[in-house]
This record gives sequence, structure tokens and C-alpha cells, in this order.
Amino acid sequence: MPLIFVFLDGVGLAQADPTNPLAITPTPHLRALLGGPLTLEHVQARATLLLRPIDAALGVPGSPQSGTGHVALLAGVNAPALHGRHQPYFPPVALRPLLVERSLFRRALAAGQSVAFANVFPPIFFEAVAQRRIRPSASVLAAQGANVPLRGLAELRAGLALSWDITGEALYARGATPALPPITPMQAGTRLAALARSHTLVFFECFLTDLAGHGRLGPDGPADAITRVDGLIGGLLAHMTAADTLLLTSDHGNLEDSTTTVHTEAPVPLLVVGPAAPAFAAIERLDQIADAVLAAIGFQADTVQ
Repeated sequence: MPLIFVFLDGVGLAQADPTNPLAITPTPHLRALLGGPLTLEHVQARATLLLRPIDAALGVPGSPQSGTGHVALLAGVNAPALHGRHQPYFPPVALRPLLVERSLFRRALAAGQSVAFANVFPPIFFEAVAQRRIRPSASVLAAQGANVPLRGLAELRAGLALSWDITGEALYARGATPALPPITPMQAGTRLAALARSHTLVFFECFLTDLAGHGRLGPDGPADAITRVDGLIGGLLAHMTAADTLLLTSDHGNLEDSTTTVHTEAPVPLLVVGPAAPAFAAIERLDQIADAVLAAIGFQADTVQ
């Protein structure tokens, strides 16, 4: 049963009010799906549709952060508790072996499933890592530890990869993809759906939402990020088959509160569309998602050595 995992960094699930960009930005695809915007008022559970708030703090005081949140999400462990605090940006060094060992990528492959990491990594990414100007994220470490290929410009050119900002505008503006102009959010969603024809688990991560919540994209950043996400979902829903399931979630709140540019303690959304939705109905915490994903795609624990 193919599952398309869309990870949006920095999106909380909050009430609908004028300070919540998710409530006031037009999102026709999400609203058609949920009967309204991506807010607490539209939490629901049906046979093929689930929206519920889940805990990202995991019992650790303070605002959830990406470094430990990504490990919890990808490895299914309470990373903040293991680390003793929430860590921003990148996964704690001490938890990286656990991330690699228990990543949902590695466990899915060990169980005979096929995995696609849909993000594109152009040459400038590897140059920046080599020069220590940036560090690999938890998803990159997990993919490399599982020998899941990181897609490059050839895959982007063939329509088999996506930029982290959905459309590719950020890469194009930096000159990283001069012969590859941006695509529409709907086209991006179509690409993700197509990858599910040849892979059981398709993973895509978008940091645009967190950057917008931090105010780094200007006053129009939140609305632009939300519009792109809505278009991505629209393209996915239009091209998914009856066997496909879409899973969308986040690691911490941020974008849902325009009164602040820092992370919030809001729960994060767990949105599931498709036949595997019931497998996620009991999820309450971020660290429970990885095992539910594996169960939804047919993982058997005794197949992993």
C-alpha cells in the first residue's frame, strides 16, 4: 500500500482566528477536503480521512525544536527525553547512530519495501556540506545511513524530484538550476503522486513553512508558503490512486501564530488521506508516527535483522 509522507517543518494546529495564517489564507484544496482550513475546528476521523492534533513536546519542558523533533519523527523514539532537552536545527550527535539504525527508511528497506526520498540535492548542497557551511539534516543522515539515493539535477530534470520549497524558485534564483525553471505547486504534487507508482514509501520535506513562520521570507511569506502547500496537496489528491495514502505532519508549531516568530508549543497536525487512515487513528505523539507508517506499508518487525 503506497504511502506519500509530506513533512512540513514548523506547522502547528491551532484555532481559527485572525492571528492564524492557516485560517485566513485561501486554501481551496484543503478546505474542500476538510470542510474548512487546517485548524483545530476541523479535527475529524473517517474511513479514509483523519485530522487530529498530536503532541510534539513529548513530555519535555519548553518549545519543541527541529533537531530532536526530526529524530523522533523519523526514528520513532522520544529524542528530546533521550537528549534531556529539545535541540534546534540538527540532530544531537549522540542520537545519530540511533537515528540511522531505527530510521523508517532503513526499516522499510529491510522489510523489502521500496523508498524514495523525493527532495533534490543539487551540487551546491554537497559543496556546502564539504565546506562545513551547512550540516546534513536528520532526513539526509537517515537516508544516507539506509543507502537511499539522494536525488540530483538529473532526477529533477526528469520530473522525479522536487525542491524543498515545492516550486524550485529558491534554487532557480540562486542559479543552482539555470535550465530548470520553477514548476507550479500542482505540478509538484503530481510528481509526488507519480513516485508512488514505483515506490512503497515516498518522503518529501519542506522547510519553507518554518522559514515563513520565523519571518525570514517577508510579510507575504506565510501566505505564500501556505498557498504552495495547498497547491501541492491539490496536485497529490488529483493524481493519487485509490490504493495511495497521503500523510502530512510537522515537528513543531510556528507558522500558525503570526504574533510570534519563534516556535510554539501548539500540537502539530496529523493529516492522513487514503485507505491507511485508520492505522493512524490512535496516534497521539510525534514519536509514534514512524511505527504507524511502517505498519501501514506492510512492515513486519520480525523481518528486520
